[in-house]
Amino acid sequence: MTWLDLADDAPFDAWTLPYGVFSTTGEEPRVGVAVGSWVLDLAPLAAVEGLDGSHLFAQRTLNSFLAAGRRAWEAVRGWVLELVTESPHRDLVEPHLVPLAEATLHQPFTVADYVDFYASQLHAENVGRIFRPDSPALPAAWRHLPIGYHGRAGTVVVSGTPIARPSGLRRVGAPGSDVEFGPSLKLDIEAEAGFVVGTPSKLGSRVPLGSFEDHVFGMVLVNDWSARDIQAFEYVPLGPFLGKSFATSVSPWVVPLAALEPARVTPPTRSPAVAAYLRDGDPWGLDLQFEVSWNETVVARPPSRELYWTPAQMLAHMTVNGASVRTGDLYASGTVSGARPDTGSFLELTWNGSDPVTLADGTRRTFLEDGDTVTIRATAPGPNGTRQRLGEVTGTITPPP
Repeated sequence: MTWLDLADDAPFDAWTLPYGVFSTTGEEPRVGVAVGSWVLDLAPLAAVEGLDGSHLFAQRTLNSFLAAGRRAWEAVRGWVLELVTESPHRDLVEPHLVPLAEATLHQPFTVADYVDFYASQLHAENVGRIFRPDSPALPAAWRHLPIGYHGRAGTVVVSGTPIARPSGLRRVGAPGSDVEFGPSLKLDIEAEAGFVVGTPSKLGSRVPLGSFEDHVFGMVLVNDWSARDIQAFEYVPLGPFLGKSFATSVSPWVVPLAALEPARVTPPTRSPAVAAYLRDGDPWGLDLQFEVSWNETVVARPPSRELYWTPAQMLAHMTVNGASVRTGDLYASGTVSGARPDTGSFLELTWNGSDPVTLADGTRRTFLEDGDTVTIRATAPGPNGTRQRLGEVTGTITPPP
């Protein structure tokens, strides 16, 4: 329930309440919470209320608020929930509601480090069959631990940022053929869930499964743009490098973990049994429904509930060797894929270009062309049988520099 007049197609309801950074004409960027078709301007509202820590919302990024820790996150969410659901607060809140249409959205947090995982078994098997047809589809370690790679924090960009087509070395034909340098001819997407660290950990310590909610603030939608021809040539034996590092897009709104409680599910049964540090008695599998739109044609709806590894397990594995995490660290699930056509990459959707997809304008496509726009959206179960929208991440391909 809320006193706000929320349209059925509003971007966010009064439960999700994601955090972002926005600005209006002539004003500096600051922290806001999205509700309905508005942004709740937290800094002046908190100042009027005389709240401790109101300065955290006058910042150009969420990082200071993220670093404040779980107790602060819970207190602020409780305050905002009360403001938008209890009608006596209406007169106080209404002057601080900014129409989303009048707001410029910025990258919500400064990324400290970026790690991308490989948590979907269907995606891993599909990629294995395409790239390594004469080898087992899954790497030997895949069922034992969450496989991942370290990406580039400096090339994480906010939704709406144009994506320049990357160039690199690639084979011109079958394995063993000539190698040439040039723009990627197999530019692809990866629909993913990303997780944002708030509370850091100490170098030489571990973050156990039970401490996941103490360290991770929330979730963003991620498109890990991928140049498949560059990737296929370079990735053995050390994994992705230039085929991935040119750009990763994130949604401008960070959905707090608390909003995702109704979406929690038990992940698939693991076989063989995993190591003790990965055994989760209170699992954080998530029932997210993604939607991938290619030039406004919906081409896939990949589900996340079958992801083999949970975000809590990813964090536990990432720190089990004593590696620390920092405020603003981003780590992602890897491509979320179901059975074709509901795959989170065009590599799988078109089976490496051998099975083109037809868009609404009649064109048949395999990989991205200059001018193409991809938008990834997601929803999840909300309280009392509702369905909550989790935002979107979009990007348009531009020619190589």
